[in-house]
Amino acid sequence: MPKTSARLLTLLSLLQARRDWPGQALAERLEVSPRTVRRDVDRLRELGYPVAATKGPDGGYRLDAGTELPPLLFDDDQAVALAVALQTVTSTGAGIQEAAARALNTVRQVMPARLRHRVDALRVTAVGRAGTGPDPEADSRVLMTLGAAVQAREVLRFDYTRASVPGASGASGAPGALGADRDTAEVRRAEPHHLVTWGGRWYLVAWDLDRDDWRTFRVDRITPRTPTGPRFTPRELPGGEVAAFVADRFQGSDGSGGRPCTGEVILDLPASVVSAYTRDGVVEELGPDRCRLVLGAWSWPGLAAGLGRFDADIQVVGPTELKDAFALLARRYAAAATDGPAGTSAPPLSR
Repeated sequence: MPKTSARLLTLLSLLQARRDWPGQALAERLEVSPRTVRRDVDRLRELGYPVAATKGPDGGYRLDAGTELPPLLFDDDQAVALAVALQTVTSTGAGIQEAAARALNTVRQVMPARLRHRVDALRVTAVGRAGTGPDPEADSRVLMTLGAAVQAREVLRFDYTRASVPGASGASGAPGALGADRDTAEVRRAEPHHLVTWGGRWYLVAWDLDRDDWRTFRVDRITPRTPTGPRFTPRELPGGEVAAFVADRFQGSDGSGGRPCTGEVILDLPASVVSAYTRDGVVEELGPDRCRLVLGAWSWPGLAAGLGRFDADIQVVGPTELKDAFALLARRYAAAATDGPAGTSAPPLSR
């Protein structure tokens, strides 16, 4: 029979993992008698855990919510996941960054050394808001490998799978087409700088040794090779801030800190509605059901298409390029609705 303290921790872990437990099932898992289970449940109650007894032929136990927060118990994977989530809380826009930092420090202090090492290796920067679409999941083992290489400053060699259709995302980090076939892989060498999240996806910011330039790689497309390469002296990231660098790359920045195409419109929607779906724009209330929006994008047609998603009447304040983009999209959409070819008489839209 395990010692009482160890048995209590095991019992607590079981109660946290499943809502209802028959008493006999707990006794079998703990290799003790049902009477011992009852005594252990009483001990947990004395420690502040609200364990409720359930009635029925077999009887059982359930860990309910209480009036105070008792000590919690996490397995290794849960503890690492919690630490990563606390690091990425800035992407929620909830205004709890300081509290999250304190919670992360508290969790880290009570972690065993092996878990502290894993958490310290997996330093993450959250850029932008969380995504809303079904994005591919990054393998936790790959994340740990990349995080360790970032911390150790070791050159990475990896297979990078790229989309095989035009417009799908590649190493530059530009968003790609959903559902693209990914059957083209190539070997890459890079100096890893940082792990970031953007729009619900994981990315590795690194200096590409073969392209001699900075790149952002999607983690779900990386297959690391072992062993890692030699240690390197970190280069200075353009602008110095990883969050600003990644945001500029995804927004198509021309290097001046902004996006190359910025327009101003008036929308027949409340400012509160537009703000909820605007990541980086400036929203000004003009009335209960009207607002001004200044927004940027990587191209004029892209900006016009993004504004059209609000499903409201739009008045273009400027510039002329944005009006031309709306006119071009109108012809294309009209042609698509009639299965006819889009007109080609529109002037080219420069970036």
